[in-house]
Amino acid sequence: MDFAKLECIANRIRAIGHPQRIAIISLFNKDNKLTVSEILDKVNIDQATASNHLRILRDQQVLAVTRSGRNKIYSLKNSTLDEVVSYLEEE
Repeated sequence: MDFAKLECIANRIRAIGHPQRIAIISLFNKDNKLTVSEILDKVNIDQATASNHLRILRDQQVLAVTRSGRNKIYSLKNSTLDEVVSYLEEE
C-alpha cells in the first residue's frame, strides 16, 4: 500500500467532512460555477469563514478556481463528488 497516497485521501475526506463545507459542495451541480458572492448568498456563513472553507477545499483539490476580472469562479474539480453528496443526503 502507498501510505502517502492514503494520507492524501484521508486529508481530502477530512476536508469534505465539515458540515459547512458539505453545504458549499452541495451548491454545485455537475457543470455549475459560482462566485464567492453567490456562495455567500446561498450558505449562511460570513465572508471570512467562507474564504477559509473555500481555501481548504481548493487546497485539497475538491474545488477548482478561475478568475474573471475581480471575481473568483469556483467549480467542482470532479463532478462525481456531487453524486456522492447527493447519495449521502438520502434518508
